[in-house]
Amino acid sequence: MKIVKIETFLVPPRWLFLRIETDNGIVGWGEPVVEGRAETVAAAVAELSDLLIGADPTAIEDHWQVIAKGGFYRGGPVLSSALAGIDQALWDIKGKALDVPVYELLGGPVRDRVRVYRWIHGASGAALAEAGLRAIGQGYDAVKCTPAGQVRPLDTPATVRATVDRLTALREAVGWEVDIAIDLHGRFSSAMARRTLPLLEPLLPLFAEEPVLPEFSRDLAPLAAATSIPLAVGERLYSRWDFRDVLPTGIAVAQPDLSHAGGISEVRRIAAMAEAYDVLLAPHCPLGPIAFAASLQVDLATPNFLIQEQSLDIHAPEDEALFAHLVDPAAFRFAAGHVERPRAPGLGITVDEAEVRRVAADGHRWRNEIWRHADGSFAEW
Repeated sequence: MKIVKIETFLVPPRWLFLRIETDNGIVGWGEPVVEGRAETVAAAVAELSDLLIGADPTAIEDHWQVIAKGGFYRGGPVLSSALAGIDQALWDIKGKALDVPVYELLGGPVRDRVRVYRWIHGASGAALAEAGLRAIGQGYDAVKCTPAGQVRPLDTPATVRATVDRLTALREAVGWEVDIAIDLHGRFSSAMARRTLPLLEPLLPLFAEEPVLPEFSRDLAPLAAATSIPLAVGERLYSRWDFRDVLPTGIAVAQPDLSHAGGISEVRRIAAMAEAYDVLLAPHCPLGPIAFAASLQVDLATPNFLIQEQSLDIHAPEDEALFAHLVDPAAFRFAAGHVERPRAPGLGITVDEAEVRRVAADGHRWRNEIWRHADGSFAEW
């Protein structure tokens, strides 16, 4: 079996799909993307394709080593994301060739279903409470929100209190049987995080995600010591080497992204490293169905897995984009806040190729917002 064709597709709202075709007709799919830089990653995939055309797709680890290390300049979000999508597609091909789900090739399942959380949004406490109650009504027992808006490096007491008040309203609405994760999105300085997180402790968040930017990971140890809220980081870390210095800091949850951190192969290794530090795995995944399917394969085979992000409702309550572009959307319909273990081979999904090609004809140019403070200076989004 040889690789004969590699294609990428810009798929709205902000995704990039990858298709790898073999000479015996087996096709594997991956999702290599940096949100807002999809065209750049597509160019990287095209360059890396030179290493793969004519090669055996089942030699996954050798391909990973060559793609990751074969260039003198290596790493970073673009190249690691291109590698991630290729890796997903190669695992998809191997699973289909052997007629088994990928998790069987990772040692077999250690659980029967995967717990997921639902994103909720609201600029006020009342809006967050309403969204939380709606999620509970849909069967979820875990939600995630961003309780803080735009934040200055050292903001006012009013800003701190507003963050606390919004999360308090949500907790009072959903009660104590529901987990609430909070995403600070790297908007807080280390000082602002130390000021705010202790005030949120009585609300018992499941975790606080990206309390500081990844370039300030050296500050995670004193921050972890300053709060009882479990800290979660990793969506902007791209390899086991990036996680090497973070895991001993006292974080509780590692959040590598299957479309950024080297794919199934590397996230599997990151999870094993994390287990040695009593750190749980909660893969980052605000992306499409292929990235989510790849995440589920790792979740099912990982003993220290906690919970899985998914993009349903990430933009709007009626958002069904996660189920688009699949022949059978029921492949991972959610029930009681969980996804049942998929049984189909490979990544467990069948991509609607005709639909992908149709929407990719228009593509997209999604970019994240650019925020500015009142004085005109740049603000973290």
